[in-house]
Amino acid sequence: MARYTGPKSRIARKFGEPIFGADKVLSKKNYAPGQHGNNRRKKTSEYGAMLAEKQKAKYTYGVLEKQFRIMFEKAASSDGITGEVLLQNLESRLDNVVFRLGIAPTRAAARQLVNHKHITVDGAVVNIPSYAVKPGQVIAVREKSKSLEVIANALAGFNHSKYPWLEWEESAKAGKFLHKPERADIPENIKEQMIVELYSK
Repeated sequence: MARYTGPKSRIARKFGEPIFGADKVLSKKNYAPGQHGNNRRKKTSEYGAMLAEKQKAKYTYGVLEKQFRIMFEKAASSDGITGEVLLQNLESRLDNVVFRLGIAPTRAAARQLVNHKHITVDGAVVNIPSYAVKPGQVIAVREKSKSLEVIANALAGFNHSKYPWLEWEESAKAGKFLHKPERADIPENIKEQMIVELYSK
């Protein structure tokens, strides 16, 4: 599937946040990209602010426009608060769960591990990054992939207790998706209500 492959530091500078993870460029140049980025004083409209929140969520979770809209429509037709359900569904994506478990250092790296068949769900190999993980399912590193350097480096010193909806078993290199996360537990700085208002216009 297609995905964003452009300069990530430029996107992070646009939002003023390290949405793709630690970014040396952002720490040095914490202002908008472009020739006049450091002098820009343009006031953002209400619509512009809502659009920016949607774009931030898309880039953060690595989802393209059509897929994001489908996820929003699914959230809107579900029980619960639409914005929260949308974030919970994004958090339930397999690539995101692999990232949250510390198996990969970034969501892009997690997506690659899934694509290359290094990850199993309930013992079966799943190579679809957008696969919706359900409560109770076990996500693990495939047996022959446990010695991969990228996985070992990512797991080294990772704090597995910071996400209460996940449970990690070090000896098996596996984690259980206990339940969908509460909004207060999701660390992403996304104003989901603005996304709901954008799609409601």
